[in-house]
Amino acid sequence: MKKLLFLIVFVPMLALSQNNETALLTVSQITVKQGHNAQYIEGVKKWKECYLENNGENNWNVWRRLQGEGNVYVLSGLMENWAKMDKEDPANKECYTTVLNFIMPHVEKTHFNIAETMPEISRAFSEDTKLVWNTFYKVKNTADFMEIINAVTGAIKAKEGSYRATWFSYMGGAPDTPDYMVSTPYKGYADLDISRDSPAKVYENAAGKKKTDEMRAKWRAAVEKSWSYIYSLNTELSN
Repeated sequence: MKKLLFLIVFVPMLALSQNNETALLTVSQITVKQGHNAQYIEGVKKWKECYLENNGENNWNVWRRLQGEGNVYVLSGLMENWAKMDKEDPANKECYTTVLNFIMPHVEKTHFNIAETMPEISRAFSEDTKLVWNTFYKVKNTADFMEIINAVTGAIKAKEGSYRATWFSYMGGAPDTPDYMVSTPYKGYADLDISRDSPAKVYENAAGKKKTDEMRAKWRAAVEKSWSYIYSLNTELSN
């Protein structure tokens, strides 16, 4: 797991665009030991400094989870395809002792996942994103779930001219791994105060109350559970 944490998660970052090409999102969730947050941050800074000094070419984002138990960080990157995992990263190898000595002693646990982008229902990447509101779904009926998502996101795009968020489909994982994630970007916390119609309301305005009530019933039957967190971007630790 120690090798996985810093040799797989840091992969070339791509700008998400509205085309039909999918990409793979790598996600490492890291829970920092109680009282070790400052040491963990300093360790990541040391690793980043070492990586750049050794002419490392890869990019990544580091996010801190706002809600929930403990200090949780998420390290994310995008790669074009699975073959990118076969590529050697000499700078990463040069700095691996930094991971062992200055990062891992402060880590309680890690959880690694891979998800595929869904560009056909997703917005373009925003360079000025500082926060994301990520909602995760565990589903019981994929066909009904996607039928609803396509209908609602289509209504949003028809009204507003673009999609609001980026969708991902998870590729395998543990029993508690979500099946889908939707990530809504924000420029800052003040954007959360902006009031706008919910996706369900946008759909209701477009399709009518009867169809919306039918959709809600189908939704309740299709979704096993959902949960969400807000994550803030740490630009100092990202690259």
